[in-house]
Amino acid sequence: MLMFLPGLICDSRIYAPQQAAFPDGLVVDGYGMADSLAEMARIALAQADERGADKLDVFGHSMGGRIAMEVFRLAPHRVRRLALVSTGIHPVGENEPAKRAELQKVGYDNGFEALVDTWLPPMVADANRDTPEYNVMREMCLSKGQAVFDAQIKALLGRPPFDDLLKQVRCPTLVMTGELDAWAPPAQHETIAAAIPGSKLVVVPGAGHMIQLEAPDAVNAAIADWLAIPADD
Repeated sequence: MLMFLPGLICDSRIYAPQQAAFPDGLVVDGYGMADSLAEMARIALAQADERGADKLDVFGHSMGGRIAMEVFRLAPHRVRRLALVSTGIHPVGENEPAKRAELQKVGYDNGFEALVDTWLPPMVADANRDTPEYNVMREMCLSKGQAVFDAQIKALLGRPPFDDLLKQVRCPTLVMTGELDAWAPPAQHETIAAAIPGSKLVVVPGAGHMIQLEAPDAVNAAIADWLAIPADD
């Protein structure tokens, strides 16, 4: 089964074009108030269990890419294929907690709408901000609220290291990002791809971080190619 994992304050709406193209897939529609990546991975696996799915083609975007790695950590035998998209493997940086706290404070001081309107625009390529898809992204993020944002920031700041885990990946792996993704740039994904033997790197022209809605045709084509790679069942 193809399983889509959303990122920070995202839900199934970020995957609308992928749901249309791959209707048999499972989109995890958020993680409730989970505040650790491992807990989010367990939520995803539980939903796969409810659908009776054993083997999984796991597609994780942004924070969802880190959750995908936790799915692999918890149940490597179930991951048939892996896609790490617009994501990272680096540990928490020295200044990261302060920067994330500063963004949270925007919400505390000025309301969650101000936080979203500070955080979201840099996630999207300039040319893609004045579009109906951008409005979908904004409404999706606003619907999550400060409490969910805070729980997911706690999860990200508590993330475990992935370096040794990447070396264990042997399944067909797609590593993908947008050409204009300033948050998770192509160079970062070159490093990820180099750490996973046989992985395929795809850089989507003209797309920023919210790649699924910014460049759906390119993303869907990459998914189709990835699913066509033979994998162990």
